[in-house]
Amino acid sequence: MPEKVAMAAVEPVGIPTPDTLIKRALALVPVLREREAATCDAGQVSAQTIQDFTDAGFFRVLQPARFGGYEMAPDLYCSISRILAEGCMSSAWVYGVVAVHNWQLALFDARAAEDVWGTDSDVRISSSYMPCGKVVRVEGGYRLSGRWAFSSGSAHCDWVILGVHIPSPDGGAPDPCNFLVPRSDYTIIDTWDVMGLRGTGSNDIVVEDAFVPDHRIIREMDMFELNCPGHAVHQASLYKIPFAQLFNRTVSTTSLGSLKRALDVFIEGMRTKRATYTGLKLASDSTIQEAVAEVVLTLDDMELRLARDLAELSDRAARDDWSDERRAALGLSTTTMVSRCVKAIDLLMQFSGGKAIYRGNVVQRAFLDIHCARAHVANNPYPYARNFGAMAFGAPNDCYDI
Repeated sequence: MPEKVAMAAVEPVGIPTPDTLIKRALALVPVLREREAATCDAGQVSAQTIQDFTDAGFFRVLQPARFGGYEMAPDLYCSISRILAEGCMSSAWVYGVVAVHNWQLALFDARAAEDVWGTDSDVRISSSYMPCGKVVRVEGGYRLSGRWAFSSGSAHCDWVILGVHIPSPDGGAPDPCNFLVPRSDYTIIDTWDVMGLRGTGSNDIVVEDAFVPDHRIIREMDMFELNCPGHAVHQASLYKIPFAQLFNRTVSTTSLGSLKRALDVFIEGMRTKRATYTGLKLASDSTIQEAVAEVVLTLDDMELRLARDLAELSDRAARDDWSDERRAALGLSTTTMVSRCVKAIDLLMQFSGGKAIYRGNVVQRAFLDIHCARAHVANNPYPYARNFGAMAFGAPNDCYDI
């Protein structure tokens, strides 16, 4: 582990309370709804929305105090994401993904945070963790080239974290790592033409032979083993949570907010809607009533589970008490959430009628957005379920993304 680096602490001015941050998120919900259509059409969250999130202090929730952050609990961060998704899931997705990088940066060598925030603590970071890069070892670091997809919110960021497999010198298994690269060393290619989460601007990143110094590289195994270079400087228990346990909730939580909004709109619409041929009120249809009950229970189950899991993450981090068994269970818990939301939104879409196929329909948009969220690798429950089930029968942990 590198020696501690002397850094001048930046004291945040006027840290808001968690209640204040929640109120600010709630106040933005109607604003995000007004902007949602334009956001989807543009394929990007607007600069004004990013500024609103910045002014509200949302990006600082998980950011280290040394760089003006609030170092607040993950449950607040997830609550903000969920609430914002009731306004626009694309906007909430960009918030969640970009904000979690302010937490991850604290895990890097401390000099990396100086590089990013040394003169401006509002600088933002995007990512693409798929290991697409090719590297060549040189003195002091690596030369990096490659193309990465799905970098959400990248247009609003000045740095990017990229996944790379560093080849083993003896021909063994490669070492998965994350490389931190400045905006001057990569190009954003506009490829984002998709059916859902259309406003996330999750475009491609291209790097051509850029030098990345060793202090801007972090091993994924160090994040798994909670033995990160940044722990020497950023010692709050917040940074002793396994990386995947927090990141995976970043890409699952927004589906809860989107589903809740769709349910509210569905119920309100059904209050006066009548069947086309019989004229009977659809609100009296027992099948529709049962569908509503099922979705309400799904939301309740998922919100209770999320609150329970986040409380456990914070508690275990504070006590430095982790086991593979609990990590496997917590990993499975979050990766199943979006699949549950998919089943629930499918029910609402099924009973929404012909008008729901028109673009702009709230239930349809939630349907598309949640299905796209399920396509994220971190929301695929099957590897986590197999690992958890095998461990229950005495097999060793076979998943290092928990």
